Amino acid sequence: MLIELHAHTAEHSPCSSITARELIRQVYAKGLQGIVFTDHHYLWPDEELAQVRREAQVPDHFLILSGQEIRTPEIGDLLLYGAHRSLPKGTPLAEIRHEFPAAALVWAHPYRKGRIPGLPLLKEPLLDAIEIFNSNQTVRENSRALQDWHRHKFTATGGTDTHGAGYAGMYPTQFDHPVTSMAALAVEVKAGRCRPFLKEIPHSGANSLVTEVVIGAKGEDELRERIIIRQLTDPRDWRSAKRAFRIMTELASRGFDAGLYRIPRPIDMDPEAMTLIEESLRGKSLYDRLRIDPVEEGREWLTMAAGWLAKLHGCRLRLTPGDEFMKKEERRLPRYLERFTAINHRFSNRVGEIVEIIREEERLLARDEASTFVQGHGDYHLKNIFVCQERSPSRYLAAIDFAGSSVLPPAFDVGCFLAQFSNQLHDFPQIRAAYPDELFLDAYVQAAGGVPKGFCRQVELFRARTNLSIAAYLIKVGLGDSEGLWRILLETEQTLLQRCPV
Repeated sequence: MLIELHAHTAEHSPCSSITARELIRQVYAKGLQGIVFTDHHYLWPDEELAQVRREAQVPDHFLILSGQEIRTPEIGDLLLYGAHRSLPKGTPLAEIRHEFPAAALVWAHPYRKGRIPGLPLLKEPLLDAIEIFNSNQTVRENSRALQDWHRHKFTATGGTDTHGAGYAGMYPTQFDHPVTSMAALAVEVKAGRCRPFLKEIPHSGANSLVTEVVIGAKGEDELRERIIIRQLTDPRDWRSAKRAFRIMTELASRGFDAGLYRIPRPIDMDPEAMTLIEESLRGKSLYDRLRIDPVEEGREWLTMAAGWLAKLHGCRLRLTPGDEFMKKEERRLPRYLERFTAINHRFSNRVGEIVEIIREEERLLARDEASTFVQGHGDYHLKNIFVCQERSPSRYLAAIDFAGSSVLPPAFDVGCFLAQFSNQLHDFPQIRAAYPDELFLDAYVQAAGGVPKGFCRQVELFRARTNLSIAAYLIKVGLGDSEGLWRILLETEQTLLQRCPV
């Protein structure tokens, strides 16, 4: 049974602008089974509740009750369920508990304004539950509360704390058993037979425990918080993830937190627990979109993908060490070759020649054009790009996975995208033919406001280099004799030999 446990009415809370009638209608439309008014220091009498039920015109089985929000000297705001009279401001917890032993006492929004309640307060014996989800807490604060609930295992509730129209019923509480009265509700809370309404969905993650959390009831407007909690287990992986998180935080401050081009918004980082929290995207990858959408829409997504990348490069950020990219390349290129030589692959010599060509040209770029390097994505491809949608029909494009981000030649990301585009869609020739390389490349050049001389050469260089990494991966997973490996190496050679002249 889903019940909204925290709502303020215009009738009896000066801070609220929504009437009780509208609150009931909105919560009922959200699919909930009940609402509890919690006006400040006011308990609705039964005759008032009966009158507002008639005005709201909801079925008799929809539960309408009244509790109250009390300001206490010890913890601040308290939600009180089961008292028989309105209490004045400043009533102590011990006095409330003594006078109403059967009532349920719930600490309201304890994480609001950045507060982090300590364990003694979370386990305070005078309290029956902690409200961990509240619309007046930020996503960061709600996330921290969720972590503390899992860590300390106290009884928790959710409450929207509604004061206006449009968001009633966002954070309901789920009760294990049907509730028909305030006395029954208090019994269930005190017994711990309730919890905030949310879904926690585990996902696969490299060396991490990844959980997607969807909070609240869906309703018609799909206004729900969605977050990803990523918990690392290895210190080395944590350092890499923390680095990516800091890059994302800087990008969010540069306009990638809203608008047409975005990233998953970074929310919180807990070094002690090696845990990161970020916004969860509601959408599909560009890889999936191109396979199901009409070509006209697909061309729009590709143009947006090029625009996202041009915006990133246009920020001209240098957030990581300037020599990091080349240092990593000097280690990575020999490792690609070692994958072939370790199994005496028949193409080892050819791969060795490719590696030397790429290495030499990269060194020349680092020597002559290092000043043009900018913070790039590092692994920009169809499965790391998402077409997303919010409550309105408008859509936006977001990129994920910044583990490979470094200061690099802008052409690296473009070449990487084109190589991965060809490889990931190789089994869909009709789709591949519908989106020629020029579509993405021209859109990037236009969004970037032009590119320097030699940019096209660099794109083909890094396209070949990405193909080489794909070929090395095929060796790693035991596909060294596959037709795909031969195809990729052939394309790599052709790319290096037939690069454009400007």
